Amino acid sequence: MFDVACSDVRNKFWSGNKNKRWSSNIALSCMGVLMMTGVAMSQESASKPQGMPVSVIEAAVTSVPNTLEVTAQAEGAKEIEVRARVGGILIKRLYEEGQRVKEGQPLFQIDPEPYKIALEESQARAKQTAREAARLKGLFAQQAVSRKEFDDATSANEVAQANLKTAQLNLKWSTVTAPMQGVTGRAQRSEGSLITTTSDGSLLTSIYQVDPIWVRFGLSSSDTSKLPGGRLDPSQSTTVEIFTPNGKLYPQKGKINFLSSFIDPKLGTQQLRAEFPNSENQILPGQFLKIRISTGKIDNVFLVPQAAVIQTERGFMVWTVGADNKVVPTPLQMGNWVGKNWVVLSGLKAGDKVVVDNIIKIRPGAVVAPKVVPLDPVVPAAGAASPNAPVKEAK
Repeated sequence: MFDVACSDVRNKFWSGNKNKRWSSNIALSCMGVLMMTGVAMSQESASKPQGMPVSVIEAAVTSVPNTLEVTAQAEGAKEIEVRARVGGILIKRLYEEGQRVKEGQPLFQIDPEPYKIALEESQARAKQTAREAARLKGLFAQQAVSRKEFDDATSANEVAQANLKTAQLNLKWSTVTAPMQGVTGRAQRSEGSLITTTSDGSLLTSIYQVDPIWVRFGLSSSDTSKLPGGRLDPSQSTTVEIFTPNGKLYPQKGKINFLSSFIDPKLGTQQLRAEFPNSENQILPGQFLKIRISTGKIDNVFLVPQAAVIQTERGFMVWTVGADNKVVPTPLQMGNWVGKNWVVLSGLKAGDKVVVDNIIKIRPGAVVAPKVVPLDPVVPAAGAASPNAPVKEAK
């Protein structure tokens, strides 16, 4: 604008006035005004700070499932000790350790020869007493022998027949079989060992029923305080899931089959147990797992990305964009994690702009150039599920 005006004045006086010195002075004055104006405009532009570009999400009120995640341990639905019923030398192991076996499958062979000999003796004795009892029965009918002789022969035969059954059982028990279907443990005794029927000498192995598998866990008072009514209500719909040791979500959902009615005084927890299908033996007895319980829902909460939350010695906070695009620290009360997001119980209001990137570079009062981005709703299969996980600390 100034350039056009000065150009018009300069042309007018330069062409119409014979005093060219005066016209030159006018032109120089216009140029000076233009230079001063440009300097002032550049200084004004330089005085305005350039905002740091950041991404923000707009806080919105929502509802989320009420979830708890605690450490659990798997155990067999049935865990049976396989023990020898007869003593002797263990001559052979008949199964592969750690493999699935069927009910009645032979597992160990104890030397059967002594029991075969005992069975033959019992059979011979039983035949003899049976013949004697039959002979005296006929004589007693003819009153040729006394009642006592007949009764003694009958009793001796009964004892011999009982001893025969015992000998048959002992021979049968010399082959130790699986009492149920399941997965075997390692053998406790090796070939050549002397097996006895005492508690210390009879244990040979264990069998675990792993389909279904049981998962045992406990809830502390701080855990149950997060549940509706401060306790797990068996009548309310509850979803139970587990994460395998590699962090993946187990595809089968379970159900709670035991809920203790009292608090364990030693552990200070309420003991629970859940049951899961395990046809492919993905879960093994003794494994430590993470179990997630979902029951009811929490209303009037907010979700923010985990990366946006900062943990300090005073608690949790996020950066929010206030007036004039200046960031301010906002303390929060946190809940659990839901997928990639963190549940905010209090500290935000609808419409607040929460910064989700460049967290480390921001300082209180810094001017930013916010760009609104959508909240990531994806729930990963390997959900990070502990609010105690480490997060970035404010500088």
